[in-house]
Amino acid sequence: MPGPRVSVIIPVFNEQDGIVLVLGDIPKGLVSEVIVVDNGSTDRTAQLAAQAGARVVREARRGYGSACLAGIAAADRPDILVFLDGDYSDHPDEMPLLLDPILRGEADLVIGSRMLGRREPGALLPQARLGNWLATRLIRLLFGVRFTDLGPFRAVRREALGRIGMRDTTFGWTVEMQVKAARLGLRTTEAPVSYRRRKGVSKITGTVSGTVRAGYRILYTIFRYWLWG
Repeated sequence: MPGPRVSVIIPVFNEQDGIVLVLGDIPKGLVSEVIVVDNGSTDRTAQLAAQAGARVVREARRGYGSACLAGIAAADRPDILVFLDGDYSDHPDEMPLLLDPILRGEADLVIGSRMLGRREPGALLPQARLGNWLATRLIRLLFGVRFTDLGPFRAVRREALGRIGMRDTTFGWTVEMQVKAARLGLRTTEAPVSYRRRKGVSKITGTVSGTVRAGYRILYTIFRYWLWG
């Protein structure tokens, strides 16, 4: 009997330094398809991804959430979707850690927690750690669900993702998924994952403007769903 179909979605914007490494570390035989969503790259990211065997989908509307939504729309009848970044900061070979709780029937959504796992020195910048700490504590206070991270490396059952009804097109994507899952009473858990310094320069925490915009969107999303659902 064939196993569940697993679709991996990797949103990218100018990640030519990391994308081939990411694709090369995805466990062979574990996934049904790998979709790289090119969100307007001006470098060789899309070309390199295609050469490495990924299916490349183009999304002109800028935004992390926009790219993830495009990947979901392009996925071919998955049972489980896995999201990870294309900068090689995540460890794709640790994907079984995220899939196992779902395959055992114990979880609908599994967040890869960098806080619980091993972090290379300097991989998670101070502003990212502070923002993560504040956001996860607000979620616990307002929604009664404990998370330690908003990390992008995550796995979710397709049926659960459909119930969540993702909408955010920006940096609020990850926290939207978590607070909506909490409101719906979905089974959520975390798995410790490793984290290393990314390849290339971060478009979010690597700049002051990116940090401010991401932080605002995350906090806005938390309070929006707490106040209005």
